[in-house]
Amino acid sequence: MNKEFIEALDELEKSKGISKDVIFDALETALVSSFRKNFQSEQDVFVDINRETGDIKLYSQKTVVDEVEDDVNEISLEDAKKINSKYQVGDIVNFEEAPKEYGRIAAQTAKQVVIQKIKDAEREKIHDEFIVRQGEIITGQIQRISNKNIFIDMGKVEGIIPPSEQIPNEVYKMGDRLKLVISEIRKTNKGPQIVLSRSKALLVRRLFELEVPEITEGLIDIYSIAREAGSRSKIAVYAKDDSIDPLGACVGQKGQRVNSIVEELNGEKIDIIIYNENLEIFIKNALSPADVVSCEINEEEKSAIAVVPNSQISLAIGKQGQNVRLAAKLTTWKIDIHPEDPDTFTGPTSEPYYDADNQEILNDSLIDLFRNDEE
Repeated sequence: MNKEFIEALDELEKSKGISKDVIFDALETALVSSFRKNFQSEQDVFVDINRETGDIKLYSQKTVVDEVEDDVNEISLEDAKKINSKYQVGDIVNFEEAPKEYGRIAAQTAKQVVIQKIKDAEREKIHDEFIVRQGEIITGQIQRISNKNIFIDMGKVEGIIPPSEQIPNEVYKMGDRLKLVISEIRKTNKGPQIVLSRSKALLVRRLFELEVPEITEGLIDIYSIAREAGSRSKIAVYAKDDSIDPLGACVGQKGQRVNSIVEELNGEKIDIIIYNENLEIFIKNALSPADVVSCEINEEEKSAIAVVPNSQISLAIGKQGQNVRLAAKLTTWKIDIHPEDPDTFTGPTSEPYYDADNQEILNDSLIDLFRNDEE
């Protein structure tokens, strides 16, 4: 190596942000490995590179011992003292080596190390760029589909939508443009992998932030979101200013804002709920579109019993328990549904009609009752 090599490393440090010391350390390690591989040597060796001139020196090392048992890695105390009288047993004696062909090997190794470090630096740069964008919404075009994974062109890097982050039953085609959230940044041997999502509740939040200026401006806040991707979402919102109608703002004139989001999600139904600090009111709102007659709160168990008109039992629970399940997720409280008048209720009479702990319908016969509910 020479002055030109040092100058090249200086330029790399400026343009790629790769520390020269990192390259030198990696190069010294690689040169030791190359020496052992190319010269099939079992010697203990180390490489020292002059940081100013780029000069390389290869040293073998021998340990000073009383009696030599390994000629390759040991030297007798007597022979060591011939080199320097200060040597004692246990000391290390360095011998400069200059094997043939080592200069060529060093040059090849230096090239490989530098190329690898440039790749590593570029990967790290991409990783750092996207790690701060985690949770951000993007628009991407489907580049290819392979083994149920969808790959999105993101310029310098390719994003991936794994099956777990796709909306169930959504049809994807080459060239389609999708709105997605950056879900996760994974480090792999091939560089950072940008995991994108269509199924996370965060996507619904970001879409509302895009469509509703009052949310972006901080006039309306999103309290919570519960989502079953591809089927239904509930979003709880509230206004910081009493003069603002959070429901009207989110729905938009003639439903334009919410319809735009529903269209982006291919028809996924969205219930916009008004959040209220009064838990009883909040749970009643969360069970919309069902009307709730009363709500009994158990603070200790963080559970609630919602009483609804007999005719709306199926509406409150929803198809296969979806409505009450989403309400429970939205409020983070367990919710049981009971009829207002159990004596005249014509459905199955076992109680409770919905198991909030396991978030499932208790009686299979209920499924048929609720299958064709109005959503």
